[in-house]
Amino acid sequence: MSFNYAEEDGRFVAKDSDGLEVGEVTYTRDGNKFLVINHTGVDPANRGQGVAEELVRQVVEKAKNEDLKVEPICSFAQKEFERKPEYKEVLKQ
Repeated sequence: MSFNYAEEDGRFVAKDSDGLEVGEVTYTRDGNKFLVINHTGVDPANRGQGVAEELVRQVVEKAKNEDLKVEPICSFAQKEFERKPEYKEVLKQ
């Protein structure tokens, strides 16, 4: 199944081909330099298809494009940052 990803206020969402929301990653801004990922969730029926990984990647791309750093406080996002060395460039130290 393919999903569409879109940015909304303070989050990225994944929607299925029917336009139903199947996942989200939420973030807040910490000042002008940081995005704090505080939640990643995917509908149980759509897990295991890379949706959560892609949602975190969307935040990473936003950070790169806007010259921001990311603080992953959500446990899933923390694991993604540990697994993907290419994310280190945007990780808040």
